[in-house]
Amino acid sequence: MDDFSPLFYASKVFWFLIQPLNLVLFLLAVWFVVGWFGWRKLRGATLLLSFLILALASWTSLGALMLNPLEERFPRPPTPDKVAGIIVLGGGLEGAINLARGGYDINSGGDRYLEAAVLARRYPDSRIVISGGTGTVMLEGEGDADTAVRLFTALGIPQDRLVLEGESRNTFENVENIRKLVTPGPDETWLLVTSAFHMPRSIGLFRKAGFPVTPWPVDYRTSGQEGIGVFRDNPADSLAATTMAIREWIGLIAYKFTGRIDSVFPGPRA
Repeated sequence: MDDFSPLFYASKVFWFLIQPLNLVLFLLAVWFVVGWFGWRKLRGATLLLSFLILALASWTSLGALMLNPLEERFPRPPTPDKVAGIIVLGGGLEGAINLARGGYDINSGGDRYLEAAVLARRYPDSRIVISGGTGTVMLEGEGDADTAVRLFTALGIPQDRLVLEGESRNTFENVENIRKLVTPGPDETWLLVTSAFHMPRSIGLFRKAGFPVTPWPVDYRTSGQEGIGVFRDNPADSLAATTMAIREWIGLIAYKFTGRIDSVFPGPRA
């Protein structure tokens, strides 16, 4: 994946700069600098913009309203009679903690692994593909594919059923590397397990790669009943939802712009 390293690092820097909390901190730094130079009007505008960003992201239902269309895009289909493989995209395990402690601690996206374990028991002849390396630039951590071995074997799933891909750093690399490891048969059903808000971008990538998968969304973050309002959730969760939604929508636009997906908002096909 070296050909894509410049884009990978550029995306990490861009996202670091524009996520709401960091953007507010940068604006406050600008507020301090312009105040030093005595630019009072610009200082006032900078402070007001900082407050508006923080208020919208933390105190309103903006994040849920942005996430909900992503989560509703691919409803879970009827349960298949037979499944050849279950693909789990990384992002649900605490890499830094698991590297230090040797466990399998999950984070808010851990539903991916819990649901995959349930499906693995339901379809005992299926293969389980786990894709996820270390996608951070500065922090050290264990890749999800490495941790998942301990988790699945602890849940009674034999290791010889696991297909591990531990080099990918983002969703694009997940799909590219999975395609090199497994080839679906013409009549086989492969389930794609990932967070519901992440499903449109993931499906778009698999379609572009010519790898047919059946979406199996998990890890919902919205009820669909939030509506427009203030203080619908605690500020920390609202900020997290807004940050997540902005990142996913930007990811869709960026992947469409770079030709990695064919539509800015992939959806079900008739």
